[in-house]
Amino acid sequence: MIARISAAFAVMVSLVANANAGVAPRVEIAFNNGAETVTANHSIKEPLAAQHLSSRLVDDAKNSIQPFDQTLELQGIRFHVTTALIDGNPVLYITPQGLEIDNSKVTHPLTGNIVRAEVADLDRDGSPEVYVFIRSSGRGMAGELVAYSANRKKSLSEIYLPPVSDNPKTAEGYQGEDEFAVTENALVQRFPVYDGADAGSGRTEKMRQVQYRLIPGEAGWVLRVSKVTED
Repeated sequence: MIARISAAFAVMVSLVANANAGVAPRVEIAFNNGAETVTANHSIKEPLAAQHLSSRLVDDAKNSIQPFDQTLELQGIRFHVTTALIDGNPVLYITPQGLEIDNSKVTHPLTGNIVRAEVADLDRDGSPEVYVFIRSSGRGMAGELVAYSANRKKSLSEIYLPPVSDNPKTAEGYQGEDEFAVTENALVQRFPVYDGADAGSGRTEKMRQVQYRLIPGEAGWVLRVSKVTED
């Protein structure tokens, strides 16, 4: 498990490095879900701003957004993940294909770059989910997850990831800079730990890793913390 997580984050570091050099790489990552193995072609990128971005920083982030176009497929369901400009504002589109009832595309506003997108079946119910990982560069900039589940392969329902601040113990020393990855049957969030919450706090040598499992919620799906570790 640790080896897979390390490998996943190594791929993410490589993607970010290439992105800073102005390259839009394509990386093939295999997802193994029981008897079905799916290969997804990954390109780059996109970050979503943290809670207290000034309007100027938001405008700067919008101007720096890079295009993203990737198709992911698992268990007979396809997800086309793209970015576009609508009235000068960047948006994320997720267009499903193969659902029995509703294949309407969903739209989210963007203020940054997509780091990566993945498909998985974390709850092993035979219907896939799509996860789009968004991150802003710089200290204090929180990552964001946009995710949807294909309910019994009929339509999409949003997956909710609670903010780190909901758990005081997990949030201690948190200042954004998140990394996300799907590993086996869990979503993993990883971030550096600071010695305080204010802007003058120093970064410790520790990294905190939060593992989530996917469960049904009242109006969709929820990622619930199952394990927190530090190294």
